[in-house]
Amino acid sequence: LTEPPGLSLLAVEAMRVASLLLAWALLHPAGTQQCHPTSPGGVLRFTDRHAEIRVPALHRVPSSLDPLYGLVRRCLDLIQQNPLPTELLRAALNDPGSVRTSQVLQYELGYVVCAAVALLFTVAVPVAGMCFCYCRSRRRCGGRLRAHRRSLGCRRRCLLCCLSLTSLVILASVICALVTSQRVKEQMEPGLGAVPATLHTLRQHIAKVPQGVQMVVEQFEVPRQQIVSDLGGLSRSVGLSIHTQLKAVTYAALADLRDRAGDLQTSLHHLQILDRTARALASARAELEPALRERRRHAVALLDDPRCTSCASVLGRAQSLELGADYSKVPSVEKVLKTLAGLPRSDFAEMIRQGNGTFNSIPELAVERMAQVIQDLRDEMARMTEKVQTIADGFPLPDYTRQVSEALAKAEDRSRPYLQEVERFERYRWIAGTVLCSIILLILACNAIGMALGAYGLSKREDPSDYECRGEAGAKFLLLGVGLAFLFSWLLTLLVFATFLVGGNTQTLVCRNWANQEIYKFLDTPGNLPPSMNLTRQLNLRRNSNLSATYRECKSGAGLWEVLHLDRSYNLDEHLKTPKYATDFQKRLGDFTANLGDVWLLRSEGRQDLETFARSGLDEVDYGRFQDEMRNPVVRTSLPSLARSLEGLQKMQRNSTVAGRLAAEAQALWQMQNSTIQEQEALVAQLEESVRFLSHLAPHLQERVKTTLATTASVEARLPVQAQQILRQELGCFMRKELRYLAQYLNWVGQTLREDVASCQPLATALDNGRVILCDRIADPWNAFWFSLGCCTFFLIPSIILAVRLTKHFRPIRNRLISTGSEETCPFHIPRVTALKL
Repeated sequence: LTEPPGLSLLAVEAMRVASLLLAWALLHPAGTQQCHPTSPGGVLRFTDRHAEIRVPALHRVPSSLDPLYGLVRRCLDLIQQNPLPTELLRAALNDPGSVRTSQVLQYELGYVVCAAVALLFTVAVPVAGMCFCYCRSRRRCGGRLRAHRRSLGCRRRCLLCCLSLTSLVILASVICALVTSQRVKEQMEPGLGAVPATLHTLRQHIAKVPQGVQMVVEQFEVPRQQIVSDLGGLSRSVGLSIHTQLKAVTYAALADLRDRAGDLQTSLHHLQILDRTARALASARAELEPALRERRRHAVALLDDPRCTSCASVLGRAQSLELGADYSKVPSVEKVLKTLAGLPRSDFAEMIRQGNGTFNSIPELAVERMAQVIQDLRDEMARMTEKVQTIADGFPLPDYTRQVSEALAKAEDRSRPYLQEVERFERYRWIAGTVLCSIILLILACNAIGMALGAYGLSKREDPSDYECRGEAGAKFLLLGVGLAFLFSWLLTLLVFATFLVGGNTQTLVCRNWANQEIYKFLDTPGNLPPSMNLTRQLNLRRNSNLSATYRECKSGAGLWEVLHLDRSYNLDEHLKTPKYATDFQKRLGDFTANLGDVWLLRSEGRQDLETFARSGLDEVDYGRFQDEMRNPVVRTSLPSLARSLEGLQKMQRNSTVAGRLAAEAQALWQMQNSTIQEQEALVAQLEESVRFLSHLAPHLQERVKTTLATTASVEARLPVQAQQILRQELGCFMRKELRYLAQYLNWVGQTLREDVASCQPLATALDNGRVILCDRIADPWNAFWFSLGCCTFFLIPSIILAVRLTKHFRPIRNRLISTGSEETCPFHIPRVTALKL
């Protein structure tokens, strides 16, 4: 229990710091702490069972043919520059008999011009073919060259190059026609099948709204189970939180109390030692004084004897042999001991153990006191489930979606025959297009073979008038290609014009106006549609709404109940407000209070013991006088030093009697030192230890005891208050956490109803999908098909002309018989026998 002197100031400072921290903890209640942040586990996961009836959104897929599609659309925009014919369509829909042909022709003027060109081409090319056949029968077309000229080679090469380029253009066009035709075929079947499938999906989506709403309501089981699970651990969590937040203050107060109890016990022990040791030292001094006086007298007499040799040097020390410290002069502590007599009357260790145990039992006590409110909150969650069920019970859609379902079912039934007819005509178009493209490829093959054989024959012919079989064959292949072109050109023209008329009007009348929303504006304008086609009434839309506004609302994620005409307004947001369901839960939890018991750290008898200890006068004792006396030795002259000096003098004496007396005197001094003096020095050391402890404790005794009593009283008074504050804080945190669960569910309900279960977005998605299928996936390749096939047909004309012109160059030149004197026509010409065979 000793304490080094150098640590006294550190102990005092540590005590002051501990007192400041304890006071700060008491002045800043634990209830001001913030709630813990929401953990990742606080996010609820809901099951979505409505995904199988969604309408997947389709998008335009980028293609390598997009430049061709863009070129065709620009050509169609040049052909048809008129906007949507609203007046003409209104008349056609309301009074078909009032539509005049001139109005239609005026709107379709670009197509009429194209039809005239197609008719001219259809008639002119076959007529030209017939004329060519007649000339061939008269040997007037496609025959031989009549004379050889030097420019024939250049002309022949020019014709070969032109025909080759023309054939390459036709080849590229026919390849594009085949690719786009195949793409139309691939997109047509799924596109046509998507129409009834989408209508059926929309009907199913609307029909399953009640089941979907009920499914959404049943998902309240997810937050309910989470809240009930949290309620199961709420009471223990609250108790542990109170214990955790208050244990620092409580344990610090208990530790301070334990220190003061230790100070009381230790101080009493040292006071008893102090009193007992001081009495013993005073008694021992009284007993030592005559013996020491006798030893001094004998030593002085001996050293003063003339026979004693060299004894004068020690005589002075022997004469100063006298007692030092006098402990009869120190203050008495009997009064302090009398005041502290019988202390401690209380068992501080048991008291601290009981206080610690009471404080540590707070979690179990919280579980016991909160059992009833936890059960009430579980019952409230069952009632909250019934309140949430009203979302499904009050949902108005089942009574107002019948007209929409009937309209969709009627559209689905009526569309099937038309779609079957479209599919059948598409099959015919694909067959015709494939056959005609194959014929064009055959014409190109004839051109290629004819040019190859003709060029090879020319290279092998030595004389232009010689007959060469390969050149003749090349000429016949070219004429075969010409004949096929004349024979099938009119079919090509008819197919191109038919597909052009359908695809062009689809693009300019439907797709273009669909993309710029002109169709919706036409449908929204009153009077444009006949009463039997009133879409607002057939779809049961709001009276103050129109198709464009409904489409925009649906596309932005509005609910069906927000666009339909209901007898009463239905505000989903009002049904999804958290207070509507959590008010009773909040009130029951907010009104709860619990007395977690009082924690007594110090009983009254213990407080009286400490108060008695503080006013015992321990700090009034003059410990400096003890320290002053302890600085003095028991004997002022060192007995061991004097004894050793006498022993040294003994050895120097020649007189044996004096030497014997010196030895006896030294022995007596050693005996006094080893018995009486050492015993007193041990008592002085014991006294010094007690004086040191008491002198260090006494100046701070009043302050420490007062601080301990004040701290203990403050902790005992504030623990229940702070426990209530922490209880309210934890319940508030719990409430906010559970309300977040409920808010998550209600937000999910609103999002799911608007975007999935009862959303009208599938209607807008279906319209967008229809535009993507019709315009992007069918109309674009369809128009590219007739455009490519039209390029083939157009370039067949230069191909025919070039092939006919080139045929003459592959046959032998016909030289006329002329007079030998004529040098102008054929100079230096010697007729050959082979030339006369003509």
